[in-house]
Amino acid sequence: MTRSPDSLQALLAQYQARVEAALERYLPPVSRSPARLHEAMRYAVLGAGKRIRPVLCYLTGEAVGTPPLRLDGPAAAVEMIHAYSLIHDDLPAMDDDDLRRGRPTTHRAFDEATAILAGDALQVLAFEVLASDPAMTQDPSARLEVIRLLAVASGTQGMAGGQALDLAATGHALELAGIEDMHRRKTGALIAASVDMAAAVAPSVEAGARQALGRYGRALGLAFQIVDDLLDVEGDAELVGKPVRADAAARKPTYPVVAGVAAAHARAEALCQEALDALAPLDGRADMLRQLARFIVERRQ
Repeated sequence: MTRSPDSLQALLAQYQARVEAALERYLPPVSRSPARLHEAMRYAVLGAGKRIRPVLCYLTGEAVGTPPLRLDGPAAAVEMIHAYSLIHDDLPAMDDDDLRRGRPTTHRAFDEATAILAGDALQVLAFEVLASDPAMTQDPSARLEVIRLLAVASGTQGMAGGQALDLAATGHALELAGIEDMHRRKTGALIAASVDMAAAVAPSVEAGARQALGRYGRALGLAFQIVDDLLDVEGDAELVGKPVRADAAARKPTYPVVAGVAAAHARAEALCQEALDALAPLDGRADMLRQLARFIVERRQ
């Protein structure tokens, strides 16, 4: 059954609230020592962000018949990894940003040392959640696979490697193939993992359906970052929640800078269609994943 765009907005709100409650449960309270570190962790994670990665977990669960309770752990874990990466990316040694999600970055709201530790602690907490959440799965091999997927997406072949490539490329020319490789690692890997982890938790998913979901996640992950690059060129800082035109000022080779704005829009649209085509084997079960793909490519923040 096809649902309307209004139902996507309702689902986004529902799953954003659900992962917020899960994060609230998993994060250590400020009342526990070391209080300032726990406060910084909660500041970086709670009450802000689009929660695209957790929503992808839950919507993939809908497509393969996995109840949301089993996905609270993976959804919260991938958001913790994302939040830790933002804390570290914003540091003076990296992108040196003052605003994130419309408010001071963690190192500005606290201090650099606390921000580094908050990122470190969020990273390991994500894997603690995956290792111990009783609702996720009773299958040890499935639990190990979920942990492996998030680890690979976070490491040198994924997010951390992509950030290293991004730093190395600043001020230098880069071909489109290099930009796409950087984007697939830095942003795309964690988005793809959000889909793959939900499929791995499902008790029985046909190999063809899992491969289709993997193709969807990879195409959507690259499209997401290209749209981010476009928002830095065309976006409104108040809507985006951080300064725009920052990539050009920092002399970063981004997709619209290298290929042009029109070509970047065309590539994002082509990747969106690639993601939609990948879902053909799942029929109507993946309708909300289809709507989310369009939402991501057409977003303005």
